[in-house]
Amino acid sequence: MTTTMPMPTNPASQAGRIASTAGLPRLLLAAPEDLRGHLARYGPVPFRGMPGMLIDDIEASGLTGRGGAAFPVYRKLAVVARRRGRKVVVANGGESEPASHKDELLLRVAPNLVLDGLQLAAEAVGASEAHLYLHSGPTPAILAALSDRAVMGLDPLPVTITQAPPRFLAGQESALVNRLNGRPALPSFQPPRVTERGLGGAPTLVQNVETLAHLALIARYGPRWFRAVGTSAEPGSMLTTVYAPNGRCQIIEAEIGAPLHTLLSGEADTQAWLIGGYHGSWLPMPDAVGLTLDNESLRRFGAAAGAGVLVAFPSDRCGVAESARVVSYLAAESAGQCGPCLNGLPRIAAGLTELAGPRAGRQVRADLERWAGLVTGRGACNHPDGTVRFVRSALTVFAPEISRHAQGRCSATNRTPFLPLPDGMPTSDDDWN
Repeated sequence: MTTTMPMPTNPASQAGRIASTAGLPRLLLAAPEDLRGHLARYGPVPFRGMPGMLIDDIEASGLTGRGGAAFPVYRKLAVVARRRGRKVVVANGGESEPASHKDELLLRVAPNLVLDGLQLAAEAVGASEAHLYLHSGPTPAILAALSDRAVMGLDPLPVTITQAPPRFLAGQESALVNRLNGRPALPSFQPPRVTERGLGGAPTLVQNVETLAHLALIARYGPRWFRAVGTSAEPGSMLTTVYAPNGRCQIIEAEIGAPLHTLLSGEADTQAWLIGGYHGSWLPMPDAVGLTLDNESLRRFGAAAGAGVLVAFPSDRCGVAESARVVSYLAAESAGQCGPCLNGLPRIAAGLTELAGPRAGRQVRADLERWAGLVTGRGACNHPDGTVRFVRSALTVFAPEISRHAQGRCSATNRTPFLPLPDGMPTSDDDWN
């Protein structure tokens, strides 16, 4: 079962319904709801009165992070809860993937659900500070929600809002903590992990805003309700940003395990699917048609659901050229802190760009494979690994097109760029602040 919400200029105007039963949607609303409507729908925040009581329910629910890594949420909660002294929680809405819009929409239509989850997570781990990290700064919906909650005295902790810089890696959790510490939003080598030493040296829980919204519902309805959709290994629903071959973008709340072909329509006009965004994987058509939206299924093709970006890439575009565009962007988004990013990614981008042109040198493909192997697993963060995953899948799925380019031909009939990228590339180190 899926619930669809298209993405026009104003995402908050979308149609949809939220269900209080096992059905969908669970997170998306027909229209933005103020605090009074939110409380009428859900009731007060179900605080337990002592830290740690919610963690068992989250473990039983099987909730995993919806920011991309799919890490079990209870484990991060438990690590921070066990620590002594000052602790911090952060709602991560720094949605810096250019193709993803699901967190943006959630924060517009259901900000109070996210803020409920933030306060509940703070209680669960015994935190004394709460932060909200946003890609585009505080919106009117967020400011109104926080103001209304303060007037009613609902939140034990005040919430500090910090704006993320417009960089691809700014939402990575160690980069986020660096930004909150007043430093550039650059990823840090780990260990220690931020759950051990984060903001101001305190153990810090960082959770994606969608994850916190799910947590708020589990606190109200319980683990069994959450598991009523999804698979036994990966329960629940997830928000996805879906691109059709005609370029239309929709936010769809989908049951985990849903057939991908029910989300990505237009198979006749599609040459490949991109699953997981720009750190994700290209999948060939029609081989991938039988796959489902869960990591167990996607793993057979070396893919993962990630943060839920799903693209049906149209047949009239050049997959090699589009991949080269994206990798050039990813190389420019490097933090430049370590060799794999500083040296490896620009070379990989240049090689893929050469393959996208006419009559690339015979050695280019072999060089790309060799460079990909050299950068994997060696960065301060997963940026090199994610980029290489994208590149390797492009080399496989678009191999016939690469052969055509080597002969000076291209099958594309439409040269208009398809995959969304920001208007400008970074120009200085100030972009990290």
